[in-house]
Amino acid sequence: MNYLSRIKLASVVAGAALVLVSTSALAVDAEAAKALARQNNCLKCHGIDKDKDGPAYNKVAAKYKGKAEAEAKLMNHIVSGEKAKFPDGHEEEHKIVKTTPPNDKDQIKNLVQWILAQ
Repeated sequence: MNYLSRIKLASVVAGAALVLVSTSALAVDAEAAKALARQNNCLKCHGIDKDKDGPAYNKVAAKYKGKAEAEAKLMNHIVSGEKAKFPDGHEEEHKIVKTTPPNDKDQIKNLVQWILAQ
């Protein structure tokens, strides 16, 4: 194998390794997200693929698909208690998602990424 071929091969291997590391770093822990949703009674108001009092998570994911601000907007929504609008027009403060330990941004981010993956 000549020098140029070795450089190309090394580039391909390095690129593949970077993709694997990036993908695993971004992997959603679905079981942890569902557990957090259950702990906070999120599934009382939201179904995964069925509307309840709140929109189904697959509708939320579709609404934000391809939008750069999606993650930040949803994270703010579930930790700030901002108003949620209901189909009948009334508004209520959204329940603040609680984590153990308190205010664990990684757990919140995982939940939001799971919602957006629906």
